[in-house]
Amino acid sequence: MYNVLVVDDDKEIVGAIEIYLKKEGYQILKAYNGNQALRMIQENEIHLIILDIMMPEKDGIETLEEIRKNKSVPVILLSAKSEDYDKIGGLNSGADDYITKPFNPLELIARVNSNLRRYVSLGSLEEKSDSKIYQSGELVVNDETKKVTVDGQEVKLTATEFNILKFLLENKGKVYSIPEIYENVWKEEGFGAENIIAVHIRHIREKIEINPKEPKYLKVIWGVGYKIENDFRDGGKNHH
Repeated sequence: MYNVLVVDDDKEIVGAIEIYLKKEGYQILKAYNGNQALRMIQENEIHLIILDIMMPEKDGIETLEEIRKNKSVPVILLSAKSEDYDKIGGLNSGADDYITKPFNPLELIARVNSNLRRYVSLGSLEEKSDSKIYQSGELVVNDETKKVTVDGQEVKLTATEFNILKFLLENKGKVYSIPEIYENVWKEEGFGAENIIAVHIRHIREKIEINPKEPKYLKVIWGVGYKIENDFRDGGKNHH
């Protein structure tokens, strides 16, 4: 039984989400402002958070920044506006996904299921008896311990960042388009995934690259997509 925390100052929206997700078998916890949400996260085991951006007192972005100080639980932002700056702001603060209100209940359920699936598989090791270590130069992803190290130093990634990096490392040297990355990591079609992937890629680069503006590992191939460099025998100068 997974616990989903729903945070919105609109009680009708919280009630509607509760009805949809209870049918899916989720346990629902409710909060109506950011401070209440932070208290509930301290006191309960939460597996996923649905968080409204526009709230009085402490808005969703401020709440998310507090959550991300010590929790990697998936967060789906609810945005009343469809403007991209809201979504990008939320992704920059560490959200995993976003949904625009008014939302389609089926889309909400699909997003919750897919974010939880990625998060839970990141934490569960039992099915990974043949798990591997993926490496490119000094970048190492251990799929058993779920640790990422660069030059021997551990790097903290969110579940989504880990899955994107692992996917590219498993297929290093190959270039993947944004929809391909989205479909392989989210396991659903990548319509309009450009912003989500671009922000996650930037976060990964900020964490694994010495100089994110001149990345050694995670390369963009303009007009095509992204790849992880395959070989570093020439000291990382190989950009082919």
